[in-house]
Amino acid sequence: MEETETKQEKGRCKSSRKSWPKSRRLTDFRKQSSFMDDVLHLVDGERGQTGTKQWAQDSETLNNTDSEPNRQAAVDEVSAEAGPLDVNYQSKDGSLIWSPSPIQTAGTLPVECAIKKTPGPTKFSCSRAEDIKSTFDLFFSESMRKTLITLTNLEAQRVLGKGWKKLDWKDIQGYIGLLILAGVYRSRHEPLASLWQGETGRPIFCATMRKGRFMTLSRIICLSDMDKRRKKRDKLAEIRDFWEKWVKGLRLVFNPGPDVTVGDYLVRFRGRCPFRNFMPQKLGRYGIKLWAACDARTSYVWNMQVYTGKPDDGQPVNNQAKRVVLDMTSGLQGHTITCNRFFTSYALGQELLKKNLTMIGPVRKNNTELPLAFLSYNKRAQYSSEFAFTDTHTVLSYFSERKNVLFMSTHHKDATVSIRDDHMPKIISDYNRTKDSVSNLDKVLGKYSCKKTSSRWSMVLFYHMLDVSAYNAFVLWTEINPSWNRGMSNRRRHFLEELGNALVFPLMERRQYIPRTPASLCLLKEAQHLKGDDAPTAPTQSKRKRCRACGKKNRKTSMMCQKCKMPICKEHAVITVYCLVCANP
Repeated sequence: MEETETKQEKGRCKSSRKSWPKSRRLTDFRKQSSFMDDVLHLVDGERGQTGTKQWAQDSETLNNTDSEPNRQAAVDEVSAEAGPLDVNYQSKDGSLIWSPSPIQTAGTLPVECAIKKTPGPTKFSCSRAEDIKSTFDLFFSESMRKTLITLTNLEAQRVLGKGWKKLDWKDIQGYIGLLILAGVYRSRHEPLASLWQGETGRPIFCATMRKGRFMTLSRIICLSDMDKRRKKRDKLAEIRDFWEKWVKGLRLVFNPGPDVTVGDYLVRFRGRCPFRNFMPQKLGRYGIKLWAACDARTSYVWNMQVYTGKPDDGQPVNNQAKRVVLDMTSGLQGHTITCNRFFTSYALGQELLKKNLTMIGPVRKNNTELPLAFLSYNKRAQYSSEFAFTDTHTVLSYFSERKNVLFMSTHHKDATVSIRDDHMPKIISDYNRTKDSVSNLDKVLGKYSCKKTSSRWSMVLFYHMLDVSAYNAFVLWTEINPSWNRGMSNRRRHFLEELGNALVFPLMERRQYIPRTPASLCLLKEAQHLKGDDAPTAPTQSKRKRCRACGKKNRKTSMMCQKCKMPICKEHAVITVYCLVCANP
């Protein structure tokens, strides 16, 4: 009977133990299994780097002790040498030793961590930015223009046949100008038929080119040779050469300030693309993911990279976050890099310090490089801060509104906290000041975007390149001319409108076809400086009537004679054509 009762009691204990929550069972197991490891870690933290060998010897001695009294004596000896248990911290993986007090002098940085280049426009851009149009042209070099013209003409001959008349840079420039104006008027999602409509449309669209011509250019714009890109296995081969030349031009004309933000954002696209991403937290959710490095003060895009997904062999990419930040900051020196929790790590901070760069960013709670003491905040006071230091890094744990936020920095060397009621640490205040650069870029680009609906991912990226170039040109122009339209709340809208008008003006000057609407004709007259009898006259908007010179033929026309006001067709009309030199005697 006694044996039966003992078995039943054991069964009850096992069943009750199984009914415990999983977290409680794991906690008890960790307490029992890692007691000796915690004590030895604390000893290693107390002795610093010099006590590593001794810690190894102590651990070996403890592991080799067979009897329980000897093991307990060793633990007592180690605990006595360790002193207080909360003096130092060790990371969860045991690879780092953190100290609660600063190791270096407060607020000091190496002398080599100074910015070598003057922030703002470079001498190259200041000498060439004469007006708004020339500022925008800095982002499209002569080689890029020749490549775009040549490949577009080849694509047109392939699609439309030999009857295609070759275009030049003025045609493409006018096309870009209309795209920018469509973004200014918030008409990027408006049907093209309404933009070219005579009564309710925009006169400048009819005065620049025909609707059919605009649709044809949207179809044949090409950024790479099709024969070459078929031989390459690069997913971005369709625009790789053009993209790299454009990114190189972004760095050439502007030097970022002391704070640079690295982040990602999404260009919305739902068509077929080998590297289309799904990001549920982003607006639009589906699209092309881009990495960007922006100036924290102006949101100027200094570097950009397209995320093309995993390689073709299917192997995962190791240390992608660190690789992206190092690529985005290549060429910088003395700057402070602000990044989000996807990028921030201890290894990234070490690599950036080798390039004379510092880092600020939040850290994920499952990061194994954090001290164990930072993960417990049940007994923490509201708005309390805890710091841990190494010779290069600083880690912060800030408890606010029942939430524990973790930050890592190589820029701050002390535990500075504000005197406000929330006792905000300086690390968090500096991060909040510089974190929204990439988000602000995505917001301002979406306001006056020139992106049109397209099923080609290469054209979506081309439209985005135009948006970024226009915004960078605005930042560059206002930095060179700070007094331009100062005090106006919509300076960027006026800049884009003047830029669009300047881009379409050369194409309007040489246009020979007469637009039908009077408003478009007035714009064409102003562009060609035609007056009096030399100026073309728009046909009347009355109903089409039979030509008086055709006799029995039932041929209707909308043209009228300028003297007798009789309807006349093109066959019996006399049309005089002037060149620009003779039209302006």
